[in-house]
Amino acid sequence: MNAATRPDTATRPNTAARRCVAAVLGGLLLLAGCTSADEDTTPPPVPPTGAPLPSLPPYPEDTHPFGAHWDWNRYDEFLPYLRKLSGSATYHEISWCSIEPTQGQQDWSALDQIAQRSRELGIVLNIKIRTEMCWATGGTPEHVRGQANKTESTMPLDMAAYRQFVGDVVRRYTPYGVRQYAIENEVNAPQYWRGTPEEYIELATAAAEAVHAANPDAVVVDSGISSVAYGFGVVDRLVQAGRNDEAIAAYNAYFQRRIGTRGRKIPEVDTIETLRTALDNETNVRNVAFLAATEQLIDDGVVQLRQVHYYEHFDGVPALLDYLAAQTPVDVPIEAWEVGQFWRDGDGDDVSRAEEVVKVSTMLLAGGVRQVMWLPLGYNPNNRAGSEVRYGLLDPDGTEREAGRMFESLAVAARGATVTPVRRDGLIGVAFQQGGESTLVVWSGEVNDAVRVSAVPSLHAGPAGASPTKTAAEVTVTDRPVLLHATGTPESILAEVD
Repeated sequence: MNAATRPDTATRPNTAARRCVAAVLGGLLLLAGCTSADEDTTPPPVPPTGAPLPSLPPYPEDTHPFGAHWDWNRYDEFLPYLRKLSGSATYHEISWCSIEPTQGQQDWSALDQIAQRSRELGIVLNIKIRTEMCWATGGTPEHVRGQANKTESTMPLDMAAYRQFVGDVVRRYTPYGVRQYAIENEVNAPQYWRGTPEEYIELATAAAEAVHAANPDAVVVDSGISSVAYGFGVVDRLVQAGRNDEAIAAYNAYFQRRIGTRGRKIPEVDTIETLRTALDNETNVRNVAFLAATEQLIDDGVVQLRQVHYYEHFDGVPALLDYLAAQTPVDVPIEAWEVGQFWRDGDGDDVSRAEEVVKVSTMLLAGGVRQVMWLPLGYNPNNRAGSEVRYGLLDPDGTEREAGRMFESLAVAARGATVTPVRRDGLIGVAFQQGGESTLVVWSGEVNDAVRVSAVPSLHAGPAGASPTKTAAEVTVTDRPVLLHATGTPESILAEVD
C-alpha cells in the first residue's frame, strides 16, 4: 500500500464532533458510593462456574487516577506498594484459549483470585479479552511468547460461541466491580492479531453486543493501539493536512528514543520525503490502518472508551494530545492503560528517570486523559537481556525506587481531588484541589529558565516524592518537578509568578 491508498485520517467522519481533551478534566474515576469503616469488603468465595455471583459493596469514593500494571506472580513482593495505590485502576489480560484450553472445560480460578485480590486492594480491575489461537479459532500460531506460551489472536470459528464466552466473562466479574472490557490488545501488531482491520471491526462489534447483553452499564474499550503506532498516526495526520514542518518536528520529538531501534521502520527524518518514506513502510501503513479502524469503532459507538499506550519521551506528549483532541468524539473518555519509559541503553540516573515519570504522567492527566497506568510496576530482569528498556517504579523484590516514591506522591495529591492543568508564565504541570487546599506539581518549560513563585501564607514546597516543607520565601522552579501545597486555589497560589 502506498501513500495514495493509505487511510486518510484527515478526512475521517465526525471531525466536528472531536473533543477538546483539555476541557474534560473532572471525574477522574466514575466510581459511585462509599464504604463505611465497619463494612467487610472481602469478597465471598466464588461459586462454581455458571452459578450467579453475589452482589458486593461499592468501591469507596476515595479514588485517584494513578494506577499501574504488575506481574501477579509477584503479588506478595508488591503488596506493600499496591496498598498505597488503593483507589486507582489496573487491567489484566485474559484469553478464551487460556481459560478454555479444551472445548467445554473452563478454568476461571486464576482470574477469580485476581478479581478477589483487586477488590481487597480497592483497585478497579479492567479486563482485556483476547481469543489467542486454539480449537476455538483453528490455525497454527506464528508468534508464541513467554512462559505462558501466549499467541496472536485471530477470528473465532464460531461467533456465537465467542459471544457466549464474552458474556460469561462479563456476568462473572461484574459483581466484583469490573465495568470496562477491552477487546484484544494492540491489534496493529502481528504478534497480537493475525487478522485484518475489517476482521477486527467485526470481532469488536460482536464482543460489544455480548458485553452489553450481559451488562448494559458496562463499557467497551478498544484494543489499545501501540505507542509506536500512535506516533505514526500523529505524523500521518499532520502530513495529510499539509503541515509538513509540524509533522517532522512531531516525529523527531515523539520517536527521539526509537530512531534506529527498528531499522528502516523508524529511520532518521529531516525532510518531508524521508518522512513519507517512513510512513509508506508496510508496518507503518498497517499501524495507521488499524488506528483508523479503531477510530471507526469509536465514531460508530461500538467502543465507548479510548485506550492509549505511550512509552515515549515527554516531549512527544503535546503532539499526542493534539491528535487525541482532533480524533476523539467529545463524549468519549480517554484512559492511558499503558504508560511507560522506553529507553534502550538508557543512561539516566534514578532521579532524572523518576522526574520523567512525573512529567509524562501529569502531562497526560492535564491534557484530559482520565486514568494513567504505569507499566511495569516492578521491573522483571528476566524479561529482557541487558539494560532496563522499560523502567519500573519498583525493584524486582518490591523495593521502592525514587520513581515509585514520586508516583506515590502524585497519588496522594490527587486522591479525591479536582484536576486542572497548569500552563502559565513558563510553568507546566497540573493542580489538584480538594476542599480549600491545593497541591500543584509544576516545572519550568525551559531547561535554563527558572520561574520564581512568590510565597503565600501556608505554602509548603519541595521536590516531587518528598514531603513539602513550610516556606516563607519565594520558590524557584526549574525544569525539575516540585510540589507546591497551600490553602487556596491554584490561581491564588500562583498569584505572583516571575
